[in-house]
Amino acid sequence: MLIDVNSFIGHWPFRQVTHNTCGSRVQLMRQFGIDISVISSLNGVFYKNTQSANEELYKDWKSSRKFESKLIPFAVINPIYAGWKDDLEKSVGQMGMRGVRIHPLYHHYDLNNKNCIDLVKRTRDLGLPVAFSLRIVDKRVSSWMDINEEWSLKDVLPIIKEVPDAKYMILNLVNSLELSDDEKSILKKADILMDTSGRALTHLEKLLPVYGNDKFGYGTNSPILEPFTGLLRIESLKPEEAGESTKDLLRYGNAKKILNL
Repeated sequence: MLIDVNSFIGHWPFRQVTHNTCGSRVQLMRQFGIDISVISSLNGVFYKNTQSANEELYKDWKSSRKFESKLIPFAVINPIYAGWKDDLEKSVGQMGMRGVRIHPLYHHYDLNNKNCIDLVKRTRDLGLPVAFSLRIVDKRVSSWMDINEEWSLKDVLPIIKEVPDAKYMILNLVNSLELSDDEKSILKKADILMDTSGRALTHLEKLLPVYGNDKFGYGTNSPILEPFTGLLRIESLKPEEAGESTKDLLRYGNAKKILNL
């Protein structure tokens, strides 16, 4: 079984993407043997009103009953936009979204912003995870109109310190993973899942002993990236680095836990 915890539908304004509808996403999943994908809207990164993107996602998701068993929608919420509390309530309570995805770099707020903290606490109280990316696209080859900033793992610590009992999905880890022992301890204690789409997890075998087998899961960052690289980082682990039981945690077990499946 494979669960992809990091994928999108929708459009990216700076390049063409494919397999970016629920229907084409499920086709791609079938090709790569992916059973379930967490999806959110790329449109929500750029819409001033992110709820419009959530409504588009919901309409596509509900257009076929087969999507409901294959795709798990996350709402894009911008906590510095007026009405975000209503957006959260509607997305979760009426649309059945199973988590929240935030984009602080694109929506221009810090993770210690009081509204962001409030959003994470409300999402925690709903028993749902909050997901955020250290980046979406590589800044080295991005459009001149795109943002030119990426995070390292250290940058996510303020919100985890502020709300240590929330569920977090830290996606597309691409830059430095260097932390002090005290900072590593914060991540070890937290309920977090880091996906395998980012290049910083190329040496996953070195990270498993540091953070534990329960902290990582398969992710693709599709359709920005292709689906196979994140899986290769799991399947290429040698038997002495990860047995089949550990690989099953990475393929789907840890995802099932954080997603309450």
